[in-house]
Order: sequence, then structure tokens, then C-alpha cells
Amino acid sequence: MDYKKFVYEQKKREKALKSKATKVIIKEIRFGPNTDDHDYEFKKKHAEKFLKDGAKLKAYVFFKGRSIIYKDQGEILLLKLAQELEDYGKVEQMPKLEGKRMIMFIAPKKK
Repeated sequence: MDYKKFVYEQKKREKALKSKATKVIIKEIRFGPNTDDHDYEFKKKHAEKFLKDGAKLKAYVFFKGRSIIYKDQGEILLLKLAQELEDYGKVEQMPKLEGKRMIMFIAPKKK
């Protein structure tokens, strides 16, 4: 077997393995600390759709300016979302404050 044929087959094998690997898609949903009920429900429907499609969900509350004093409201909002999306996915990371964002990850349930 000559060397070029060996390299060609090796690249072909790597490409086949790469095509079988699943790519993780992350969808984001942004809330404010004082998000209204209607807006919350609207975004929750989108979150359900993302999880049904098999994408991971990154939900976060963004605190602008002095709204950082409402950290507890932001955490309550994210925990409420996690509880309502329990049928579609499980919480991968609980709400955690990083700078001006409180972030939570939800992974879809296996089919």
C-alpha cells in the first residue's frame, strides 16, 4: 500500500466519525428581573419548543444598572421556569450569578 492511499483512507475515516458526532445546540432566553406574566409565558413556550427539538437551553436574567438589588426575584423567576419545564428537560446547572447575569442551563430529556 502506498503512503498517499493510506493518508487518504485515514482522512476518510476521520470524516466519517466526525459526521456521526452530534453537535450540541444551545438556545438562549433572556429575562429581566421584573418580567411580566405574559412575557414570561411567551418565552416559556419558546423554551418548551427548544427543548422538544433537542437543544440545550440557557436561560438568564440580565440585571441593568441598579436592578441588581432584585437578585432574589431573578432567582425565583429562573427556578419557576425550571419547575414548569420539568417535563421537557432537567436542570443541568442551578441559577448562578456571574457579573450582571444570573444563568441557568437546562438539558433536554432523552426520547
